Amino acid sequence: MRASDFWRLMDDEFGAGYSRVLANSLVLAGVGGRTAVEALASGYQPREVWLAVCEVQDVPPERRLGRDIKPASS
Repeated sequence: MRASDFWRLMDDEFGAGYSRVLANSLVLAGVGGRTAVEALASGYQPREVWLAVCEVQDVPPERRLGRDIKPASS
């Protein structure tokens, strides 16, 4: 997972505005007691950070891969 995928998942799950607030303020035990932004900056993999956010925020397993996006019609 790339950092851009992490932010897309955050925005899809929590909304573009709130995802940034959450990433900067929510302390995640799963990444050493850091916020998501701190964890990414210190070298944690985006997937690991995303799963730590999901755990704390009780994101259901069926939404942890992101929402289904239908392909564009030709």
